[in-house]
Amino acid sequence: MSHLIHVTDANFQQEVLDSALPVVVDFSATWCGPCKQLKPIVEELATQYEGKVKIAHVDVDEARQAAMKYGVMSVPTVLYLKGGQVRDSQIGVLAKDKMAAKDRQLDLIDNPIRSPTSSDPTRIAGGYAP
Repeated sequence: MSHLIHVTDANFQQEVLDSALPVVVDFSATWCGPCKQLKPIVEELATQYEGKVKIAHVDVDEARQAAMKYGVMSVPTVLYLKGGQVRDSQIGVLAKDKMAAKDRQLDLIDNPIRSPTSSDPTRIAGGYAP
């Protein structure tokens, strides 16, 4: 069972901005190929982070106001919010482990960041590459 929350313009304020938990918002569209690739990753993270981070899905064709408010010009676009404020964003598809690393880097979850090695291709000075 997926713990992914479907968000519209009508419930965006309540589900995302007023959330006591940090929120990862996936802005996507049903007609978007890369969005279809990202959806199972987002669903897995929703199950994995249940109770720690809220994972929300927004269809840009059904929630145009939210998409416009956050300047979503390409899909998929993922926003990372904490306390109702955008902490970071990404455009396009990232692997599940890279999305999880971003959640940890932004202190959205309490898990410690794994020790990077010089062979880690996502490693950059001071953190992880988006």
